[in-house]
Amino acid sequence: MLIGLLQINPVVGDLQGNAALVEAAYARAVALGADLCLTPELALTGYPPRDMLLYAGFCQAAWAAAEALAVRIHEAHPGGPALVLGCPEPNRSGQGKALFNAALWCEGGVIRERIRKSLLPTYDVFDEARYFEPAPFGVSGVVEYRGRKLAVTICEDLWNDKDYWPHRLYPVDPVEAAVAAGAEALLNLSASPFSLRKQALRQDMLSTVAARHGLPLAYCNQVGGNDELVFDGRSCLFAADGRLTAQAAGFGEDLLVADLFGVAKTVAGSVGAAVAKTVAHTAAVGATIGLAVAGTVDAAVGPTVAGASAGTVAEDELSPSSEIWRALVLGTRDYLRKCGFSKALLGLSGGIDSAVVAAVAAEALGASNVLGVLMPSPWSSQGSIDDSLELAHRLGLATRTIPIAPLMQGFDAALSESFAGLPPDTTEENIQSRIRGNLLMALSNKTGALLLTTGNKSELAVGYCTIYGDMSGGFALISDLRKTQVYALARHINSIKGGVIPEAILTKAPSAELKPGQMDQDSLPPYEVLDAILALHVEKNQTAGEIIAAGFDAAVVARVCRLVKIAEFKRRQAAPGIKIAWRSFGSGWRMPLAAAALP
Repeated sequence: MLIGLLQINPVVGDLQGNAALVEAAYARAVALGADLCLTPELALTGYPPRDMLLYAGFCQAAWAAAEALAVRIHEAHPGGPALVLGCPEPNRSGQGKALFNAALWCEGGVIRERIRKSLLPTYDVFDEARYFEPAPFGVSGVVEYRGRKLAVTICEDLWNDKDYWPHRLYPVDPVEAAVAAGAEALLNLSASPFSLRKQALRQDMLSTVAARHGLPLAYCNQVGGNDELVFDGRSCLFAADGRLTAQAAGFGEDLLVADLFGVAKTVAGSVGAAVAKTVAHTAAVGATIGLAVAGTVDAAVGPTVAGASAGTVAEDELSPSSEIWRALVLGTRDYLRKCGFSKALLGLSGGIDSAVVAAVAAEALGASNVLGVLMPSPWSSQGSIDDSLELAHRLGLATRTIPIAPLMQGFDAALSESFAGLPPDTTEENIQSRIRGNLLMALSNKTGALLLTTGNKSELAVGYCTIYGDMSGGFALISDLRKTQVYALARHINSIKGGVIPEAILTKAPSAELKPGQMDQDSLPPYEVLDAILALHVEKNQTAGEIIAAGFDAAVVARVCRLVKIAEFKRRQAAPGIKIAWRSFGSGWRMPLAAAALP
C-alpha cells in the first residue's frame, strides 16, 4: 500500500489556499500511484489557529471547505485514494467544547469517517483544551481500507510513550487502544514544531513505538513558519521493526510516496532503480513535480514506485547551528510572506547580533530586499562603521547612513532644564537607543519594509535592551538564541556562505557603544557564565538555589535571576521571535509581572 505524505506549508486561516495546497499535493501523489494520502494535523486551517477557533463562522467555513474538497478530489480522480485530512470538526452533541480536532477520512466524494484527537496538549506553546473536546479514551481510530485495518492518530495521541514522557502520561494510550482493535499500521497527522535537538528524540520515539507494537508507522508533519513557531516537516515512515525507511525533507515542502508495508509496487511496467528512487521521494510540492515525473519515465511504460528504502531518506543535518540556520531562514521568510511583507530593514551596529540577523534576512528574502541602516553616534568606533559597511558589501545589502549626533544634541537641549543638577547615567544611553528606534520605525513606516530587531535571548532575559529603542520593530528573529549560540551560528554561516561575516565582527568584544569605552561585560557576567545560568533558569526551570547548588557563584546567580524577574515587563512588549529552545520567551512563557521572586 503506497502512502503519500503531503508535507505542506499552510497559512493559518487561509481555508481556500490551504485546500488548494492539499488538492495539488494529492494530485501529484495520485500521479505517483499513491493508494492513500495523509495531511498534517489541522492542515485545512493551518496550525495553530488559536483563537480563530472561537469564531463559529470560521469553523463552519472550514467544515464546508473540507466537504467541498472531498467532492473535488473525487470528481478529478474517480476511484482515487482516500485522503485523511486534518480539520476542526463541529461538536454537535451539545456537550463540552464546540469542536473536535479531527482527521477526516475523505473517500468517494464524502467524509466517510471522523477520527478525533484524544490527547489535547496544554503544556509549553500548546493550549488545545481551550478549544477542543477530546475523543473518549479507548476509542481506537481504526479504519478498514482496501483490506487493511489502519489506525489514525493525531499528533499528541502518539506522543504518549511511557518511556519518554512519564511526567505527562495520560490514563489511556490511543496507540494501545488501536493495537487492541487489530490495527495493522499506525498513521499520524502531526503539527510538531521545531526545537533544538527535538528531531533525534522524535525519530527515536517513533521508532520505539513502531518496534514495540510491531507495526509500520507513517508520520506526516506540517512544515513552515507560523508566528513564533517553525515546523520542520521531516515526515517519515518506520518499518514494523523500528527501522526508518523513508523521510521527507526538513524545513521545506515535500511529497513523500512510499510503501507503508515495505513491499515494492509496480504501477505499470518496470524502470531502473535510479528512476524508481526519483519517483519514490519527490521534493518540493510547490515545484512542477508532475512534469518532472512525466519527463523522467517513458509515458508508454509508466512510473515504477519503489517501496521504502534507504534511498528514500532525505539528507538531513542535525548539528545545532545547521538546524538553527534553517529554522531562522524558514521562519523569517514565512513570517514576512504570511504577514504581507516583501522587504525588511535593520540597524547595522558592527556587532555580531546585527551581522547574523542581516545574514539570515539576506538568505530568507534576497539581499536586494533588505536595507541595512547605520546610525553612528559620537561614541561609535570607526571600526564598527567599517565592519558594518564590509558586512553589507559581502552580503550584497544596500545601506543608508544617518548620523544621530544632531538628534542627541536636540534631546540634550530639550531636557537640559529638567535634568539640571542630575549626573548623566543610563537615561542618556537609552535616549540614543530610542533615537535609533524612531529612525528605523520611520523608515519602516515610509517604505513598508518590516523592521527586524537584533536582540538576543541573553539580553532579553536580563533586560540588557531598551524598550522603545533597540527593541522596536516587528520581528525579533534571534531572540531565542543566547549570545554564545549567536557566535556559533555566525561561524556556521561563514562556513557555508564563504566568510560573509567579517572576522573583526567575530573577534571584537561586544559593546553597545553608548558611552566611551563601554563593553557588555562592564554590566554583565561573561557571556559563557551568563548563558550557562540562563540555560538552567529559563530553559530548565531551575531556581537560584538549585543553580547555586550546582556550583555557580551565589552572588552572580542571585543577580542574574533578579534581572530576569524585573525584565519581565520588557519581554511582554517585545516583538515576536522564532522558537528555538525547548523553553522560550513567548506564548509558552507565562510568568506573572506583579509577583515575588522565585526562591
